[in-house]
Amino acid sequence: QDATTEVRVSFCANCESKGPFKVNSDQTVYRNYQRMTLQESPGSVPAGRLPRHRELILLWDLIDSAKPGEEIEVTGIYRNNFDASLNSRNGFPVFSTVIEANHVNKKEDLFAAFRLTEEDEREMRQLARDERIRKRIIKSIAPSIYGHEDIKTAIALSLFGGVSKDINHKLRIRGDINVLLLGDPGTAKSQFLKYVEKTAHRSVFATGQGASAVGLTASVRKDPVTREWTLEGGALVLADKGTCLIDEFDKMNDADRTSIHEAMEQQSISIAKAGIVTTLQARCAIIAAANPIRGRYNPTIPFQQNVELTEPILSRFDVLCVVKDNVDPVMDELLARFVVGSHLRSHPKFDKETEEMDVATVVDEDMIPQDILRKYIMYARERIRPKLYELDQEKLSRLFADLRRESLATGSYPITVRHLESMIRMAEASAKMALREYVRADDIDLAIEVAVNSFVSAQKMSIKKTLQRGFRKYLTQARDHEELLAFLLGQIVKDKARLHQLQRHEQATSVTVKLSDLEERAKEHDIFDITPFLRSRLFSTNGYQLTAGDDGRDVILKKFKTVAEV
Repeated sequence: QDATTEVRVSFCANCESKGPFKVNSDQTVYRNYQRMTLQESPGSVPAGRLPRHRELILLWDLIDSAKPGEEIEVTGIYRNNFDASLNSRNGFPVFSTVIEANHVNKKEDLFAAFRLTEEDEREMRQLARDERIRKRIIKSIAPSIYGHEDIKTAIALSLFGGVSKDINHKLRIRGDINVLLLGDPGTAKSQFLKYVEKTAHRSVFATGQGASAVGLTASVRKDPVTREWTLEGGALVLADKGTCLIDEFDKMNDADRTSIHEAMEQQSISIAKAGIVTTLQARCAIIAAANPIRGRYNPTIPFQQNVELTEPILSRFDVLCVVKDNVDPVMDELLARFVVGSHLRSHPKFDKETEEMDVATVVDEDMIPQDILRKYIMYARERIRPKLYELDQEKLSRLFADLRRESLATGSYPITVRHLESMIRMAEASAKMALREYVRADDIDLAIEVAVNSFVSAQKMSIKKTLQRGFRKYLTQARDHEELLAFLLGQIVKDKARLHQLQRHEQATSVTVKLSDLEERAKEHDIFDITPFLRSRLFSTNGYQLTAGDDGRDVILKKFKTVAEV
């Protein structure tokens, strides 16, 4: 039979009978048939034009080879179909076109877990053996954005995710980590969301003003061919087992915002419309960005008065990152240098071999390349399920009691049992970062640090210092200054190399920096001990060596690759 029309037999060559012949339905071999709509991917649509779509017919084993929301490449036959209804409507012959698929290839199969080779797995395991792997991952999140360690940590934890628990198939506890970024304009909130959209295995981006309740959850519409009611999934359904990103979260209508309450905690969407009663899965992490009421965050008033979000929705976010645009001359200078260096390096005609010396900042050799990071996140999400092992229950219960007491006393956003569960989820995500099968004490410490910093940063100025002192006993990890010292040392080295180039008109092969120079620069940033940095892996990875100088004092040596070596 042909794909579009039924072929009837009108003459038998053996008995020369002219029929009529009936189809024997018992001996007929049937094949599966599925109709899909293929739409242009949103990223490739030119500005000002709607995405085009085309009907797609799948047969035999191609059925269910793609789910709604996935990017696919289709190889097939482009056929035209004579449609009498279109002709009568238009008054002249019009052909409807369809694609008969021969092969369907998923775009994200490049990074899919089942396509990871044994060599890739060995590389992932080798990467996880580094004891600094968590710091390296957090540093590699959005490398084009300077600073914001707390946001990068929260996004890294959300990308890896915790472990979802299914208790006797009756109660399901979510494993995804929801993050809310709230703060001043110009602090790269939307850039973080765009980075996650490119990095996450499956992600859907929506803005608050352009997203309705139906667009986020699901809509019911009449099929134009069959005239039956059909269900269409929204952004949260399409982002199942992925990440949903919502920008301008504060601009959404309250009615639209309440529609995602169920999706954020129960991770399902219940629908009862037009005779369709069903439940759709929406197992996705939500990362949202919002602006305060008056445009800028006011630290003198409580968190609740700064944002127009209700308590039920705030309690569903595991991490709240309050981003304040504070004025600090020293950090502002470092930020400006970083931005200028980033612009110079990103130029399409930038030649790394000859023009690298003109950039004031150095490239951190310790970062993980983005394609390897994507594979690493995919591998950790698919394969690793960390168990809670010798959990410090006493510490967690004391912290939870203290957080609830302070929340009630300060009138800040409420602390609920959800926040205790979120700490366990973050500890599991931290263990996933190192590809470990169990949760260690340092994973719990990282989760506690993120939870406490999230709570303290949302407080008003007058009680912030008191709370920081009160919760200091729970923060076991001292803040390390390795990244800042590496940035400062890179600047000194670049300055000396450029001076050598200007004086002698040749590229420097090596540069020596007195240890006292780095110590003086570190004291400007209130860092008084640089010995741990000199012994760290970060120091040696970036090609620095500690040697004795001509006068017997220690100097730092950095050798540059010449053009011939490269």
